[in-house]
Amino acid sequence: MTATLSGLQMLLGGASGTLVGFTLGLVGGGGSILAVPLLVYLVGVPGAHLAIGTSAVAVAANAAASLAGHARAGHVRWPCASVFAAAGVAGAFAGSALGRSVDGQALLAAFAVLMLVVAGLMLRRKDSGVDRVVRLNRGNAPALIGTGLAVGALSGFFGIGGGFLIVPGLVFATGMPMLQAIGTSLVAVTAFGLTTAGTYAAAGLVDWPLAGLFILGGLLGSILGGRVARHLARRRGALTRVFAGLIILVALYMLARSLGLIG
Repeated sequence: MTATLSGLQMLLGGASGTLVGFTLGLVGGGGSILAVPLLVYLVGVPGAHLAIGTSAVAVAANAAASLAGHARAGHVRWPCASVFAAAGVAGAFAGSALGRSVDGQALLAAFAVLMLVVAGLMLRRKDSGVDRVVRLNRGNAPALIGTGLAVGALSGFFGIGGGFLIVPGLVFATGMPMLQAIGTSLVAVTAFGLTTAGTYAAAGLVDWPLAGLFILGGLLGSILGGRVARHLARRRGALTRVFAGLIILVALYMLARSLGLIG
């Protein structure tokens, strides 16, 4: 499905992608949670499901680009990522099918509630060291599979890449340091995004020109965000708190819109 975009919508679409990419590069994950509300409330995409499908395509493409950089730096634990992503894809198929059957406004309201929960988890998250290398074994494989299924289902249901859930999920399942979890999570984010995008595309719920603009903006934003993050690495905890606050503000706005409290 493709809507006719005005010049302003094209500009806002590219700018929204840049903001999401910048946030991802700056805080190392979680920026994709902003994509759906930006497309709905800022760009003016007509319908939550079309916004979800379009954002899923953009999230998958931007995650793949970020994954390449982390892989070159040696931050990706491929065996753990493969097990987690395989389990998550199965969950994402079921979640995306269920999400398309739910009323759009109800879906956005539920999405906003999840954002508030995620913000709380982010505020409680503590960074760990980067020296210990985690490997796939019989002890952590069941936890990886179970967590992957759960996170994949939520990712598909809400039409998001899921990085904000995958990172703590990997830490919980394996105890891997945060930097490794961030790099490893991008394998699953890409897989989940492609799965969700595929189901929505098959239903005609992707605006391809807008997705292209969002991707281009996201690539630029990721580069800028990564550069700023390197300069502010010692203040990572502060950046996480700022981003959690941004998520809370966006979630409250979405809830107010969904409940009809504001126009």
